[in-house]
Amino acid sequence: MSNKIKKLAVLTSGGDSPGMNAAIRSVVRTCSYHNIQCLGVFRGYEGLIDGDFEELTARSVKGIINKGGTFLKSARSNRFRTEEGRKEAYQKLLDVEADGLVVIGGDGSFTGAMIFNQEFGFPVMGIPGTIDNDIYGTTHTLGFDTALNTVVDAIDKIRDTASSHNRLFFIEVMGRDVGHIALNTGIAGGAEEILIPEENLGLDRLVESLNKSRKSGKSSSIVVVAEGDKIGKNIFELKDYVDQNMEGYDVRVSVLGHMQRGGAPSCFDRVLASRMGVKAVESLLKGETNYMVGLLNGKMELTPIEKAIKGKTKINLELLRVSDIMST
Repeated sequence: MSNKIKKLAVLTSGGDSPGMNAAIRSVVRTCSYHNIQCLGVFRGYEGLIDGDFEELTARSVKGIINKGGTFLKSARSNRFRTEEGRKEAYQKLLDVEADGLVVIGGDGSFTGAMIFNQEFGFPVMGIPGTIDNDIYGTTHTLGFDTALNTVVDAIDKIRDTASSHNRLFFIEVMGRDVGHIALNTGIAGGAEEILIPEENLGLDRLVESLNKSRKSGKSSSIVVVAEGDKIGKNIFELKDYVDQNMEGYDVRVSVLGHMQRGGAPSCFDRVLASRMGVKAVESLLKGETNYMVGLLNGKMELTPIEKAIKGKTKINLELLRVSDIMST
């Protein structure tokens, strides 16, 4: 390992996700293991500009591996979008003699880290923390697995009511640009239809499919909808269309919203966060910079941040086929 780095800073930025605390813990304890100091930056890039730092030790992060959210807090920073703001942040890091920065967040956070590195040559390393699983260069982002479990639990509960009242439920899950959450939870929850941005089912085909399900003997139905689905302007428009074109169903809508981002991280996310934190710190110690840590083929790998931002994740075509067969 390199002896050049004596002190690292770590921050969380953008939307929170389960596993962020576990990742912070891993970064701090890996620093402790290698006898280097670690500074926690509160409130993301805003705190970086304000110099809101606190030294963290192995004991500072005890009892947080099972906690949702991020104890370092998170905030979006308009000031960091400006050259002046980034220059202030850089000076604050120099003032505390920090030698590198670990950023835990999504594509917006990584864009800021990449620009910061390009402008000042300051070593940065990214850890992908977002429930949408929409970052290129990793099969799983922190919080994705936990969000799936949260959504499936909600679908199971809603299905009890749907079955009891012969109801059709549209359940909206997060996924503005990608349908990973919807596709996986739709299959796991036994949904009759899954609507995702990548596949335009169409309103007429949706009604046709639901009618087919009812004729086959189904007295209730669940339709999982990614928030970025393009069939209707929103999930309530879908409900109105089905109300007008189908009889015999009491149609209801359930928007799960931010409950998907909260809660204790799953075992998978805790282990993933621990592995990512170790890889991030040790990569910086080896002189690597401007990379994102990711899980690929079961191993921790590095992807250039620019590629992670610009690359597109692909929907699993096998899961799409499985979904079609399971909805028969």
